[in-house]
Amino acid sequence: MNTVDTLRWSVADTLVLAGRSLRHWRRQPELLLLSTAQPVLLVLLFTQVFGGAVATPGTRYVDWLVPGVLVQVVAWDSAKTAVGVAEDLASSTIERFRTLPMSAPAVLAGRTLADAGRNLFVVLAMLAAGALVGLRVPGGPVAAAGAIALTVAFGYALTWLFAYLGLRARGGEAALAAGILVVFPLMFASSAVVPVETMPAWLRPFAAHQPLTAVIDAVRALLQGRPAAGEVAAALAWTAGVLAVAVPAAVRRFRAVSV
Repeated sequence: MNTVDTLRWSVADTLVLAGRSLRHWRRQPELLLLSTAQPVLLVLLFTQVFGGAVATPGTRYVDWLVPGVLVQVVAWDSAKTAVGVAEDLASSTIERFRTLPMSAPAVLAGRTLADAGRNLFVVLAMLAAGALVGLRVPGGPVAAAGAIALTVAFGYALTWLFAYLGLRARGGEAALAAGILVVFPLMFASSAVVPVETMPAWLRPFAAHQPLTAVIDAVRALLQGRPAAGEVAAALAWTAGVLAVAVPAAVRRFRAVSV
């Protein structure tokens, strides 16, 4: 089999397995509803609770907050990939896949692609909720589309990282704990909810130079219609870096646990 045929085979297997995950959510509509309602509620609560308490000079708080919550929620939702992969591993579903004539990396690629589709749906729902509480997008539809694409792409990179953690964990609960351990420091020590300048001096260097802050700043600049080339370049560099490390690590681990 030549390289083109191998690639075509891998893509076809990936799409089949992505469809499997999407059908799983379709059969459990309450799961998709709850997964969407929680981030929407988060947008509404944050704007109403912290809107009058957090100073964001030159920017309304809702316009500051929504880009940060978009990236935060996508990061958190991406951690669910670890749980799904760990449960598939514990239930021997992955072992059954290994007995079929399919591309091995497609098992992980299909899962992460389906999770990216879920993240896209959630991001659109949160933007709609933001519009209800007054979010403005001076950048226009093209910049908004770029912000959405950047958020989903970063979330896709994170799903590969969490797929690796799911393959290392001993069950879904352990995978969830590992995901929380990774995501929480990044979510809250970032520019999502408050400006980095308001944080303690010892925390600012980490908060200012970690991946979530880079992506949040890029999404914020795009939605607000400000020059964003530098921020977007930094966000894309983090996304590419996570993919470059996580994809090979996850595929190697998958092959190791499936031997």
